[in-house]
Amino acid sequence: FCAEGVPVGDKAAYDAKYGADLWKEDIEQYDKVCKVEPFQRGLKTCNTDCMINGRTRWQGFERAWIDQFENAPIGGGLAKCNPIAYWTLEDTFDYIAKYEVPHHPLHAKGYPSIGDAKDTIPIPEDGSTKFVDFKFEGDKTPWLDYASERKGRFVGLENKDGSTKTECGIHVAGAEQTFDRDLWEEGKVQNIASSEEALEIIKGDKEAIVVVYAPWCQFCQGMEDEFTKYAESAGVPVYKFRGDEEREFVQEFLNTESFPTVNLIKSDGSVVKYDSEARSADDFAKFETA
Repeated sequence: FCAEGVPVGDKAAYDAKYGADLWKEDIEQYDKVCKVEPFQRGLKTCNTDCMINGRTRWQGFERAWIDQFENAPIGGGLAKCNPIAYWTLEDTFDYIAKYEVPHHPLHAKGYPSIGDAKDTIPIPEDGSTKFVDFKFEGDKTPWLDYASERKGRFVGLENKDGSTKTECGIHVAGAEQTFDRDLWEEGKVQNIASSEEALEIIKGDKEAIVVVYAPWCQFCQGMEDEFTKYAESAGVPVYKFRGDEEREFVQEFLNTESFPTVNLIKSDGSVVKYDSEARSADDFAKFETA
């Protein structure tokens, strides 16, 4: 399982649909597109009730209180089994060595924990600590100190609130919730089915509002109700156009670098972008008549 609508391993197809710089533009959406949604889709496809994983209390304060078993949340979700919750990283490597358990080959190149290639580094950075042929080489302390295992992950990345990034999103609260429908399936928001149809609207002689969106985008999801409410009383036709499947087109013709992007199509064919983060029905109405 990988990003929705992309063949496994096809980076060009991923870049075309989601953008090569999504991780720079919106790290939370990158996590959702590349990790959380594919992972949850896999669990759903496999009819999974309980997930066995390798989280431990030793990995840091975010996981300091996990138990060996976590019941599924009330109202639906996934039960989790954490069999090594009380182990340290040293316990783990001791077990690997004792029973010669196959482990990740990058341990032999200085990586205690493996994340994305773009933001994972050896610890220490010179790669002097390694785990080779079931034994440590170099000073193992940088790996085995409390919460040090994952220091080489998410290097240089911040969450939107400015805090240091420490999680990819798979294990955070609410990750069990998937989003597997389109937006604005009912109501007055009309669908634009193709780029050709979009051009007809842009080049027509009537004003219109067009939201460029992606159904997986949390900000698009967050404005769904208010945009629906606005469309009910709008003075112009209101349209939606799925931009993640037509990235080059929406960048060229609909001012779109991220989702959602709301545009006012003027009668002369000009396209005016709504630049505010305020997304209430009243805000959209004021933009229409400004």
